[in-house]
Amino acid sequence: MYLALIKTSFSLGADTISVGDVISTYSTLVSQGGKFEMGLFQPGRTPNYYLGIWYRKDPSRRAVWMANREKPVSLSSELRITDGNLVLFDESKITIWSTNVKSSTTSHSVQAVLLDTGNLVLNDVSNSTNPLWESFDNPTHTWLPGANLGYNKVTKKSQVLTSCGKIQRTLLRASSLLSLTRVPFRLA
Repeated sequence: MYLALIKTSFSLGADTISVGDVISTYSTLVSQGGKFEMGLFQPGRTPNYYLGIWYRKDPSRRAVWMANREKPVSLSSELRITDGNLVLFDESKITIWSTNVKSSTTSHSVQAVLLDTGNLVLNDVSNSTNPLWESFDNPTHTWLPGANLGYNKVTKKSQVLTSCGKIQRTLLRASSLLSLTRVPFRLA
């Protein structure tokens, strides 16, 4: 008897995560028009997993946004809405990353939606026009059209692209995407 472990990806078939929903290692959200996908991904042959957003048609799953790039997680981690925030838990149920929203909104009326722009938006279901949090206001290493860069006078926070290590700049012509990608250092 042989036992085979097949690594597959399962899409919830939805663009929204609500209270009670869980995104785990092999499940993802897909934007309504199918342009972007979000979930836990494993870059290369590393044992680490990261929460990210990528172009759905990109088989390499090169992330355009990452939540936990400084704190990778393992295979059995989960993303869920807890206390009005989108929260990534590791296998021990310890919070690794959170949207950290302080709001009077009840936690049962919060949802996160992945838009066709690549923006992940956390909002109150009863008031979806004023996001509580959005990935476009919290950029990592890639700028997408519509994302915000610069100084936010309301939050008093700089919105800049950041990368670790040596930076490689890539301009993908089809998507008008500027990507700053970490390139591993190699010793000669």
